[in-house]
Amino acid sequence: MTLEANFKRQSMKIGIVCYPTYGGSGVVATELGKALARVGHEVHFISYKQPFRLSSFEQNITFHEVSFTNYPLFEFPPYETALASKLVDAVKYNNLDIIHVHYAIPHASAAYLAKQILQAQGIYVPVVTTLHGTDITLVGKDVTYEPVVNFSINNSDGVTAVSESLKQDTLDYFDINTEIEVIPNFIDLNIFQESNKVHFKTAIAPDGEPILIHISNFRKVKRVHDVIDTFRQVVSRIPAKLLLVGDGPERKKAEQQCRDLGICNDIRFLGKQQAVNELLSVSDLFLLPSESESFGLAALEAMACGVPVISSNAGGIPEVNAHNDTGFLADVGNTAQMAQYAYLLLTDKEKHNTFKQNALDQAKRFDLQRIMPKYEKYYQKIIDKCKALI
Repeated sequence: MTLEANFKRQSMKIGIVCYPTYGGSGVVATELGKALARVGHEVHFISYKQPFRLSSFEQNITFHEVSFTNYPLFEFPPYETALASKLVDAVKYNNLDIIHVHYAIPHASAAYLAKQILQAQGIYVPVVTTLHGTDITLVGKDVTYEPVVNFSINNSDGVTAVSESLKQDTLDYFDINTEIEVIPNFIDLNIFQESNKVHFKTAIAPDGEPILIHISNFRKVKRVHDVIDTFRQVVSRIPAKLLLVGDGPERKKAEQQCRDLGICNDIRFLGKQQAVNELLSVSDLFLLPSESESFGLAALEAMACGVPVISSNAGGIPEVNAHNDTGFLADVGNTAQMAQYAYLLLTDKEKHNTFKQNALDQAKRFDLQRIMPKYEKYYQKIIDKCKALI
């Protein structure tokens, strides 16, 4: 009989370690914790700042701030040591059943250190590490961090990855001797859903122009210049508008690119936004030309709002965006192909409507209410396994 068939929800005390900043791993960790708290689990977030998605009081949720003093002896604050100490404190005084760390560096290694300290005091707590992407494909491959990442993964009691692609990358890049469970990212369909924002859309596109949108942290890997070049080719054929949501190191270059191309009047840089669901609701196409993407959470959010996706075929994106069904895939850097696909959808209303519905149907497969129980079952499996070894 499967684990799922045997599973009955038991209240757990769960420690969640994540980055609090605007980024995929922090968003997933925070939304998962909030969902777990809503069904009765006691959730403890541990980070150096309150996660930005944890903006108000939530029942069954406690936030533990990692504070550290930068003594003159240290050139850089010893965050990993402070995090390990805070984890020890959180486990001892809240009787946590399990620690779930999101993003390998430095969370997994800090959790390992905390676990060893606790074991020396007769306290045993399992650690689950979730791999999100650049912790493996970029930072983790750096020779500076690779041995620690490899060790931390192999010494976690449970390891999950957000896509089959990321699991394979991890197995290719590291010497892994532990099982990796794939639990995909998710979407809260109560938040991300198409809504009627006609007045808002009219303000952006007063003449009824189609609206394209891109949302990211504007890092180099997101290839924002490809977004703008794709849009340039589209707007040369039909009137259109482009919304660029987010901020980061590539924004200045992107703004200059728009000026150089003379298309600034059709592009809006909106910076970081909380209510991205409202922006997606007025959009007709989502552009995601990333060079590397472990999953494509931003694309999934768009699809939940009924927005077809034009994307690269990098990493885990094809596991989310189905070619010629929910949108189109093209090779990284092939902006001519992406522009042609965009033009095809924007000028064929029937096909666009079909893709909108397909996108929503695909998003429902990743509904939070479907994915969260997978984590609950996995936690219980790891807790039971560790109890059997004590």
